[in-house]
Amino acid sequence: MKQYVVDAFTDRVFHGNQAAVCVLDEWPGEELMMNITQENNFPEIA
Repeated sequence: MKQYVVDAFTDRVFHGNQAAVCVLDEWPGEELMMNITQENNFPEIA
């Protein structure tokens, strides 16, 4: 799995809202998704 942190809703670096984007080969289980959420420490997930 690859993960990127992007600045959403802006065209300037270090502005906007941070979003972690995961590129997946297959959908992960719920436990792994929760661990990714905790590791990134962002207030929302989608």
